[in-house]
Amino acid sequence: MNIHESAEDYLEAILKISEKKGSVRSIDIVNELGFSKPSISIAMKRLRENGYIVMDEDNLITLTETGRNIAEKIYNRHKTLTSFLIGLGVDETTAEKDACKIEHDLSDITFEKITEFAKKFRS
Repeated sequence: MNIHESAEDYLEAILKISEKKGSVRSIDIVNELGFSKPSISIAMKRLRENGYIVMDEDNLITLTETGRNIAEKIYNRHKTLTSFLIGLGVDETTAEKDACKIEHDLSDITFEKITEFAKKFRS
C-alpha cells in the first residue's frame, strides 16, 4: 500500500490523540500538529475518501482497521527509533525530531535490524 508521509503523520496523530483523550475531533489534530483548520479539514476529507478514517454525525474521527494498522506501524517505529537514538546518546528533543524524519522512509528490513540490535542492549 502506498500512502504519503503526511497521511501517515495524520493517522499517527489521530492514534496518539485517541489514546490520550478517547475521542478525536479535527481541532485536536490542529492542536497536535499545529496546522491550520482548513488544512486539517482537507486532509481528513482525503483520509475519509481513502478509507482510513470515518467521521460520525458528531464529527468524531475514528480510524478504520486499515488506518489503525498504518498508524500503529508508524507510531511503533517512532517510539522504537526515538528510544534507539536516545540509547545512542542523542538528547530526547533531537531524538524525537529525527525519529519523525526517518520513520516513514526506513525499509522494513532495516527497521527490523535496528529493533533486533536495540533488544541486545536492553537485556
